[in-house]
Amino acid sequence: MELDEAYANMQFIENGAEYPQRWAQAAAAFREGMMQSGQVELDLPYGEGARHRFDLYKPEGTPKGLLVFVHGGYWLFFDKSSWSHCAQGALEAGWAVAMPSYDLCPDVSIAEITHQIARMIPVAAEMIDGPIHLAGHSAGGHLVARMSVPGLLPDAVAARIKRVMPISPVSDLRPLLKTSMNEKFKMDEADARAESPVLQQPLSHIDVTVWVGAEERPAFLEQATALAEAWGCECVIDAGRHHFDVIDPLADRDGRILARLLG
Repeated sequence: MELDEAYANMQFIENGAEYPQRWAQAAAAFREGMMQSGQVELDLPYGEGARHRFDLYKPEGTPKGLLVFVHGGYWLFFDKSSWSHCAQGALEAGWAVAMPSYDLCPDVSIAEITHQIARMIPVAAEMIDGPIHLAGHSAGGHLVARMSVPGLLPDAVAARIKRVMPISPVSDLRPLLKTSMNEKFKMDEADARAESPVLQQPLSHIDVTVWVGAEERPAFLEQATALAEAWGCECVIDAGRHHFDVIDPLADRDGRILARLLG
């Protein structure tokens, strides 16, 4: 299809094929440590489906608030188990971190995945007091951006959301109609428009920062900057980072990305 190469990442990243195994190993090791310390509750339900589960990591002491991290994978791949290590920095900074799985295309539509995340956040919000911050990577960036738009979350939950960070997000889904992935997404023009944050506006009280790696594919740089322009928010272009390692600094409590995300 016309835009397949534009939205391909792995083949343009050195040793790109090694990253999924690297993520899974790092996540498993981190999760094991949290289980031993009693700082995680695994597979908490937010719905009836097998993938309607989230893990909740808790810091020592009373949490400062709740960070929800939503994974990517083009709504086609992965689950929460590959990303546990991304909670490390926020935990060390005193925040609880919730990480959901969700159903994947083509079993469900992207719109249904959006509504699954909207059902998950209130469940986690009942378990942790304080402000709620959202971060998501790639397709997860799309999903947390959608959570910033009026009408998806209950008013009381939406009012607690203070900061949102779409990381390397897909903010305009219309170009994906010209990729072979759409055989699984099964979107038409109306579907793509309805699920495109770039065509919407966030709730006025939410502080949004878009984050993207400077070494990413041009299509992802365009997606990130277009969302920032449409929403009138900051777009941080992270020097030296590509689509796969742009989330690595989430493990560093003193890193720039967490300083911006958690404040």
